[in-house]
Amino acid sequence: MASGIAIVRATAAKHRLEAAKARTDMRDWQVKRRERTRQLIELGGLVVKADLVDLTDDDRAAIYGALLTVAAKLRGEEGAHALALWKRKGKRAFEAEAELRNGKDPGGTTAGA
Repeated sequence: MASGIAIVRATAAKHRLEAAKARTDMRDWQVKRRERTRQLIELGGLVVKADLVDLTDDDRAAIYGALLTVAAKLRGEEGAHALALWKRKGKRAFEAEAELRNGKDPGGTTAGA
């Protein structure tokens, strides 16, 4: 009788370990899915921040076409130059936005001074 209980307990422990491993595997998959979802949301936010949604009247084909044009430019001979320009412009826009949030004038003076 005691060995039967020991077998049941060992089997239950084995099942618990297998279930824990399955949960861990699922968590890795979920983490990757959440990271991708976050990236897509952030990229969509950039489309909104750039005013593309309003400027195109939320026309998905127009937005996609504009993005395809950007991708074609990046693949062209002047792609590296265009990327460098766009990075600088984007960085300046992020910095100006941060200054406005922190109560500073993008020109460097404090708001209200």
